[in-house]
Amino acid sequence: MVLRVVLRVRRKGVVILPKALRAAAGIEEDGEVVAEASPGVVVLRPLRLREVDVDPEAVERVLREEGEAEARKLHDLLRG
Repeated sequence: MVLRVVLRVRRKGVVILPKALRAAAGIEEDGEVVAEASPGVVVLRPLRLREVDVDPEAVERVLREEGEAEARKLHDLLRG
Protein backbone atom coordinates (compact mmCIF):
# COMPACT_ATOMS: atom_id res chain seq x y z
CA MET A 1 0.00 0.00 0.00
CA VAL A 2 1.29 3.46 -0.89
CA LEU A 3 0.62 6.27 1.56
CA ARG A 4 0.63 9.64 -0.17
CA VAL A 5 0.39 13.00 1.61
CA VAL A 6 0.99 16.60 0.64
CA LEU A 7 3.55 18.33 2.85
CA ARG A 8 4.53 21.97 3.14
CA VAL A 9 8.18 22.95 2.94
CA ARG A 10 8.69 25.52 5.66
CA ARG A 11 11.37 28.08 6.26
CA LYS A 12 14.90 26.71 5.98
CA GLY A 13 13.55 23.64 4.14
CA VAL A 14 11.92 22.07 7.19
CA VAL A 15 9.37 19.37 6.35
CA ILE A 16 7.32 17.71 9.08
CA LEU A 17 6.60 14.04 8.45
CA PRO A 18 3.25 13.01 9.94
CA LYS A 19 3.24 10.04 12.30
CA ALA A 20 1.36 7.81 9.85
CA LEU A 21 3.94 8.51 7.15
CA ARG A 22 6.85 7.84 9.51
CA ALA A 23 5.23 4.61 10.67
CA ALA A 24 4.59 3.44 7.10
CA ALA A 25 8.24 4.08 6.19
CA GLY A 26 9.70 2.68 9.43
CA ILE A 27 11.16 6.04 10.47
CA GLU A 28 11.40 6.36 14.24
CA GLU A 29 11.40 9.54 16.31
CA ASP A 30 14.97 10.84 16.69
CA GLY A 31 16.01 8.34 14.03
CA GLU A 32 18.20 9.26 11.10
CA VAL A 33 17.22 9.08 7.45
CA VAL A 34 19.17 8.92 4.23
CA ALA A 35 18.02 11.50 1.68
CA GLU A 36 18.50 10.84 -2.01
CA ALA A 37 17.67 13.40 -4.68
CA SER A 38 17.38 13.19 -8.44
CA PRO A 39 15.67 15.64 -10.78
CA GLY A 40 12.14 16.20 -9.44
CA VAL A 41 12.34 13.47 -6.78
CA VAL A 42 13.45 13.27 -3.13
CA VAL A 43 13.47 9.91 -1.37
CA LEU A 44 13.89 9.48 2.40
CA ARG A 45 14.85 6.09 3.78
CA PRO A 46 15.45 5.16 7.40
CA LEU A 47 19.14 4.75 8.13
CA ARG A 48 19.76 1.13 9.02
CA LEU A 49 23.12 0.27 10.48
CA ARG A 50 24.52 -3.00 9.25
CA GLU A 51 26.26 -5.45 11.47
CA VAL A 52 29.25 -7.05 9.83
CA ASP A 53 31.51 -9.88 10.81
CA VAL A 54 35.12 -8.78 11.22
CA ASP A 55 38.12 -10.96 11.86
CA PRO A 56 39.59 -9.64 15.15
CA GLU A 57 43.08 -10.80 14.13
CA ALA A 58 42.85 -8.82 10.87
CA VAL A 59 41.80 -5.72 12.82
CA GLU A 60 44.73 -6.14 15.20
CA ARG A 61 47.13 -6.60 12.28
CA VAL A 62 45.87 -3.47 10.49
CA LEU A 63 46.02 -1.40 13.69
CA ARG A 64 49.54 -2.63 14.39
CA GLU A 65 50.67 -1.82 10.83
CA GLU A 66 49.08 1.64 10.99
CA GLY A 67 50.73 2.29 14.37
CA GLU A 68 54.11 1.24 13.03
CA ALA A 69 53.70 3.46 9.96
CA GLU A 70 52.78 6.46 12.15
CA ALA A 71 55.75 5.79 14.43
CA ARG A 72 58.08 5.74 11.38
CA LYS A 73 56.62 9.05 10.15
CA LEU A 74 57.13 10.65 13.56
CA HIS A 75 60.65 9.29 13.78
CA ASP A 76 61.49 10.67 10.34
CA LEU A 77 60.00 14.05 11.21
CA LEU A 78 62.02 14.30 14.41
CA ARG A 79 65.23 13.29 12.66
CA GLY A 80 64.41 15.79 9.90
